[in-house]
Amino acid sequence: MRDKFLLDPAVVFLNHGSFGACPTEVFDTFQRWQREMERNPVEFLGRRSGPLLAQAREALAVYLRASASDLAFVPNATTGVNLVARSLALQPGDEVLGTDLEYGACDATWREVCTRHGAVYRRVEIPLPFERETFVERLCSAVTARTRLIFTSHITSATALRLPVEALCEAAREMGVPTLIDGAHAPGQLPLDLGAMEADYYTGNLHKWLCAPKGAAFVHVRPEHHTRLVPPVISWGYVAGADGGDGAATGTTAGSLDELTGRTALERRLQWQGTRDIAAFLTIPAAIDFQARHDWAVQRTRCHVLVIDTMHRVLARNGLAPIAQDDDFVQMAAIPVRCTDAQALQQRLFDSYRIEVPVTRHGDTTMVRMSAQAYTTDAEAEALRVALAEIGV
Repeated sequence: MRDKFLLDPAVVFLNHGSFGACPTEVFDTFQRWQREMERNPVEFLGRRSGPLLAQAREALAVYLRASASDLAFVPNATTGVNLVARSLALQPGDEVLGTDLEYGACDATWREVCTRHGAVYRRVEIPLPFERETFVERLCSAVTARTRLIFTSHITSATALRLPVEALCEAAREMGVPTLIDGAHAPGQLPLDLGAMEADYYTGNLHKWLCAPKGAAFVHVRPEHHTRLVPPVISWGYVAGADGGDGAATGTTAGSLDELTGRTALERRLQWQGTRDIAAFLTIPAAIDFQARHDWAVQRTRCHVLVIDTMHRVLARNGLAPIAQDDDFVQMAAIPVRCTDAQALQQRLFDSYRIEVPVTRHGDTTMVRMSAQAYTTDAEAEALRVALAEIGV
């Protein structure tokens, strides 16, 4: 699979989790959409974009087992988190409940939003080694009468842990507390059924593990919350029957364009936010098709086996314990190492060994977060293991 990607062959690329990597044929489709837009931008953005975006949403909806009317495109999962955070009607004294495993940018979002409203962002400690059986109980036991939302990752960033969000959403719904799941690492790494999950809000990147072009992500919103979301840009989606003033159609393909309620509101308000490049969104069906044609379920299994085998080989040498069970990881694994300077180790791995891999910290534990994608070879995993041994971590 390596020759199907554009990656530099001189680099051992074990960091798919940060920004993903796009297959050559998918990237070609992305550029074809961009060139098509430039042939007649008015026709493309003003008259064709609505139906084209609708087709892309339909393909994504099938992939996610969701309704297309509950989906909207955003450039990344952090934008999706911000969208919900800035739309939440927080009052002084309210709480947003999260964990201490969350992505730093999203922690920053919630701290800023809660501070502005006089609310509190409260992070529940999740001890390592991770205990899947106690996660939901630990988080739900922290819910109070002031809790307005539970926020957590599907797969964590620094620790690469797959959290039991399905059980969490079920428990939270019984308690009457809305949920927002940050699925930045989930689509493409896990089979998803968003209809069955019933998270109130779910946002996920498609440019990571689905291998779509950069800037492709989505937010999935239950129908009762559609009109509560306030997009970061107020534009023609808020004006009933408007065409944008420059020939830009509102872009909806079903339902009344003058109804700013329900599912139409979600599409209108989030889709039309001024001129922007929509080529990454339109390329999503090509990314889905690419993985389907290359037996991605088999690829995921091989990648999981590869990262778990590498983890155990490294830990057998350095004598440290894993932070979780094998099944708590998917195509990423956070491997503890004997090191206190994570940044220096990451730089040395790249400078001396040309290995691109993040080194993270959680509490007092330093971890090398290895990602394996379909293009990752056994030899590359071995290169990481040898490098860590030579460095002595």
